[in-house]
Order: sequence, then structure tokens, then C-alpha cells
Amino acid sequence: MSYKYPSGKEVFKSISFSTQENEFVSIVGPSGIGKSTLLRVIGRLIPPTTGKIFLMGEEVLKPTYKIALIHQSIATFPWMTALENVKLGLVSRKLSKDEINYKAMKALEVVGLKGAENLYPKEMSGGMRQRVAIARALAADPLVLLMDEPFVHLDELTAEGLRHEIYDMLFNPDTTLKTVILVSHNLNEVLELSDRVLVMNGSPAKIVDDLIIDMPRPRSAKDPEFDKYLDKIYSSLTPIR
Repeated sequence: MSYKYPSGKEVFKSISFSTQENEFVSIVGPSGIGKSTLLRVIGRLIPPTTGKIFLMGEEVLKPTYKIALIHQSIATFPWMTALENVKLGLVSRKLSKDEINYKAMKALEVVGLKGAENLYPKEMSGGMRQRVAIARALAADPLVLLMDEPFVHLDELTAEGLRHEIYDMLFNPDTTLKTVILVSHNLNEVLELSDRVLVMNGSPAKIVDDLIIDMPRPRSAKDPEFDKYLDKIYSSLTPIR
């Protein structure tokens, strides 16, 4: 798969990978290399220049609720309650009002916001608002969740708390998720969360490394194995000449 900007500049080429069920995959690479663009191509928000995207054996030709995207900006509508924000992700589905309400309430419970459904964004912390955004994505019953720097605008303490919960939250038995694909510049975050790390580098970019992270959870940056994996990733991130 490849993608070119309208100007003709090739962003990435020969990108090809598949994911497994219940796999948390992270994509890392230098700034501006095309990681976020790749996420949008995977979600079919923009079409690839060449190549195809398949989901469960079927080609993805347009955006679908089966592939959800969480942006780095904390996207909640200030005039809507937490519940109304989550329901917004279900309006395109042909569901009854009761079904929509049930799914939205269940999603809020999964992300730890049971009891907060009537709060407005101004009454919530940044971490709570990002949980609402995650709940909105999960309520739509996606199979794949794409996450573009989801913790970057949170203070470190809040981000750390959410990272500690996010894996079990996303692969909760009450969700439909099969795969999570995260883009992040925070390598500690990536190693804490990922089953697998794809490293992008070069110009045009390609995948230069595909690392299986074989560490038990919960993970600690104090673990010597943690540093070994960090060294491997940094080595792959060294500029290609």
C-alpha cells in the first residue's frame, strides 16, 4: 500500500501488515513520516494511492463503523452531556432509542464513567472527557480501534492513570474490539501497552521493523527487558541515509 499527497510527494510505499485478534499494535516513527496519514488510510478516511485494506477478509472501500478513530484532540461537544456525546456515535446506525441508550450507557460503564452520564464536558477533567471519546467509539461496536496520540493532551499523571487501564478497558468482554492500532511518539507508553510495535522510517516511509513485545503485564520501565526493547526501537528510528 502507498500514499501520495496531491502535490505528488510520496508519503509511504510498500506498507503491508496484518493484525491478530486481541492484538494491540503501535506504530512509531520520526515526526512527519506519515503515521497519522497511515491511520486515516487504514480507516478509509482517505483512499490509498495504491493497494487495498481488508477487514475480516472483506475489502474496505469507504469509512465504516467497524473501524473507529480516536483523535489526539479531546473531541467532546460542550453543549452535550457525556451520555449525549456517546449517543452521537450511534446516530448513523438503524437502532431504536432504547438500544442506543443501552449501548451508550454500557460504553460509559466500560470506560469507568458509570454515574457520570449527565455531566457536561466543562464539569469533567481532561481524562474524563477522553474516556467519553473512547466510550463513543466503543459504543458503535467497532472491530478495529485506531488511536492517534490519544493521551498527548493530558497531563502526565492523568495520562499514566488512563494508560494503566486502557488495555483491559478496550479488550473488555463487553466490547467487540479485535484489534487496536495506536500511533504515539511516547516510546514508554508504546512499550507499556503494545503486543507489537511497527517502526516506520525512510523517505518515502516503509516499515523497517516489526517487534513482538514479549513482556508480561503490568509492565514497568524499571524492568531491564523494558530498556532492551527501547534500545531496539531507537536503533530502528536512527535516520536512514
